[in-house]
Amino acid sequence: MHVRAVAVPMLLALLAGPSAGADNKGKKPTLALRGTPRFSFSPVSVLFTAELTGGDDLEDFYCPELTWEWDDGGKSVQEGDCPPFESGKTKIERRFTANHVYGRAAIYSVKVTLRRTGKTFASQTAQITVRPGAGDRTDVQDP
Repeated sequence: MHVRAVAVPMLLALLAGPSAGADNKGKKPTLALRGTPRFSFSPVSVLFTAELTGGDDLEDFYCPELTWEWDDGGKSVQEGDCPPFESGKTKIERRFTANHVYGRAAIYSVKVTLRRTGKTFASQTAQITVRPGAGDRTDVQDP
């Protein structure tokens, strides 16, 4: 009988898998970035949306600092002012937006980077094409 009492918990642990009872950090969300419109004429105001999809509401993704690199020499930083994270209760923000105006024709690769406590945990790049509008004499070559 003693052998059976030891064997059952061992069997249950084997059936549950290697992560059973271990510190489970959860599944990380993925970051997507898009600009609207993706193609336009200068000057144009583009709305960029960075979105975390899937995954769990992990503390690492809570209240991030966002750095937007506009690929025209400009950069913007957004910082959150958030209450303390409560595991199992706090929901992470999953959608972030920013507007940027492009006055010259070019093909721009815009990058957004999410950081928390100085650590980068996600970044993504989106490309938009701006063609010369009225009064813009910029020559844009297709890649």
